Amino acid sequence: MIVTTDTLLKEAKKNGYIVGAFNTVNLETTRAILNAAKETRSPVIVQMTEKTFEYAGGRAIFNLVKNMADFYFSDIPISIHLDHGKSLEVVERAIDMGFPSVMYDGSRHAYADNLRVTKQVALLAHAKGVSVQAEIGNVPYLSEVSGNIDWEDYMTDPDQAVRFVEETGIDTLAIAIGNAHGFTKERDEPDYARLSEIASRLSLPLVLHGASDWEDGRAEKVRSLGISCFNVDTAIRLSFIGALSGMLASGEETEIRKVLGSGMLAVQETVMKKMELFGSAGRA
Repeated sequence: MIVTTDTLLKEAKKNGYIVGAFNTVNLETTRAILNAAKETRSPVIVQMTEKTFEYAGGRAIFNLVKNMADFYFSDIPISIHLDHGKSLEVVERAIDMGFPSVMYDGSRHAYADNLRVTKQVALLAHAKGVSVQAEIGNVPYLSEVSGNIDWEDYMTDPDQAVRFVEETGIDTLAIAIGNAHGFTKERDEPDYARLSEIASRLSLPLVLHGASDWEDGRAEKVRSLGISCFNVDTAIRLSFIGALSGMLASGEETEIRKVLGSGMLAVQETVMKKMELFGSAGRA
């Protein structure tokens, strides 16, 4: 059952659990994510980026996910989401393809520019029943930083977040509290006080990007403070590549389905563990 992201996240916020937003790039990662959702009876967000559009073809990968969800997983609440759309044009393309949810990421731009384009995205998307995520603050990538990070330059300002949400009318908000994309070194301790203040002042669901490795109590902590969605990408990549590397190490396996299937099963196991950790298992 295809639904919008904010539909899933409002339910998660109401009932105190986190929905995972898992990045897909191909048939195997898509099937792994959806198999995990079915096994754990978990609502799920399957998302993709502009780079995945370039790799797989935007309409091709969207319809792969949609057809799989419609034909084989119709009893699971599933959203298909554009992750990190960097321009109005890309967001428009995704909406035209049929995406029920999109993210416009203007976090690398000046606040005024982020605000202006996000307003345009929200007007366009809402007119077509599409939900919108945006980002305030900056979740850094490894390529963007060198040396020690001054986290005050990156983290979400609560006052600015409130104004931004009020002026744009977005449905979900990605925030920065010391989280970081990929292998970028995160803040030693997330700014839980900042998260608590933002959550207390905003009624919409909050999202954390760059949280693939948030275990050891961190996921449970931010869940209790108001996070309703975790984006997971790096953990999927590591599981898939690790399984394929092991399968290919002997140089004897020539059955493509076995090789790729090993990656699919590894990703499914990783995603199932995340769903249990997030508290979404059994919620579908």
